[in-house]
Amino acid sequence: MAEGQTYATGGCQCGRIRFRVTEPLGRANLCHCRMCQRATGNAFAPLVTARGVVFEGIPARFASSDVAERGFCRDCGTPLFYAPVGSDAVELMLGALDDPSAVTPALHYGIESRVAWLHLADGLPEHESRPGGLSGKGPRRIKSHQSPVPGRAGESR
Repeated sequence: MAEGQTYATGGCQCGRIRFRVTEPLGRANLCHCRMCQRATGNAFAPLVTARGVVFEGIPARFASSDVAERGFCRDCGTPLFYAPVGSDAVELMLGALDDPSAVTPALHYGIESRVAWLHLADGLPEHESRPGGLSGKGPRRIKSHQSPVPGRAGESR
């Protein structure tokens, strides 16, 4: 990988994809939305905002909606990031960092889809998904490209 300041490193399970982050990491969050649940196969996605991400190897990408792509390793399937279309930032999966404890989540997002059995008494602020996202500057509407849930007309998030 290229030389210079490195704030975090990480990669996939098989080692085909590696990355380093050349700018300080941003805010971390736990996203409970249905798209993140389905993309990670988990109850929520722990994410951290990162700019200046340099990849060694080429992550595969899936356009999970009209506003974002999800990066993963084509060989081992490790989810690596969520990338808003047109942004210079990505949301790295905390589990893909070499040191996942390097950042601490600051909030919960998408709590309208939180699974009923999950009770985290961490005292972090909780936010429902909303048009424009937390900043209000994001997209007003999102069209999911994920497969709908069988038997649930229109549900894919």
